[in-house]
Amino acid sequence: MDVNEKIIKILDDDINVKLVLHGGGATLTSFEDGVAKIKFTGACASCMAQTDTFDDVVKGTILRKVPEVTDVVVDDSVSDELLDFARQILAGKR
Repeated sequence: MDVNEKIIKILDDDINVKLVLHGGGATLTSFEDGVAKIKFTGACASCMAQTDTFDDVVKGTILRKVPEVTDVVVDDSVSDELLDFARQILAGKR
């Protein structure tokens, strides 16, 4: 199992089972040079406790269980789909 698969398995088996109880989740967006980028989804994406959840639940669990990961960071980028939707609204097409 490669590192991406290990991280995804931990997200599915350990982390998202907790986050789904609050209407959210977390996904791996990339793993490069030892750094895993994680994006919050659903209610977790806008939660006031996001920083605490990230540090205590997401980052801590991944660092503890996957030695190849040297850091875990939040991916707060906006999806291309959302950008396209916003452009359509601004252009009066929606």
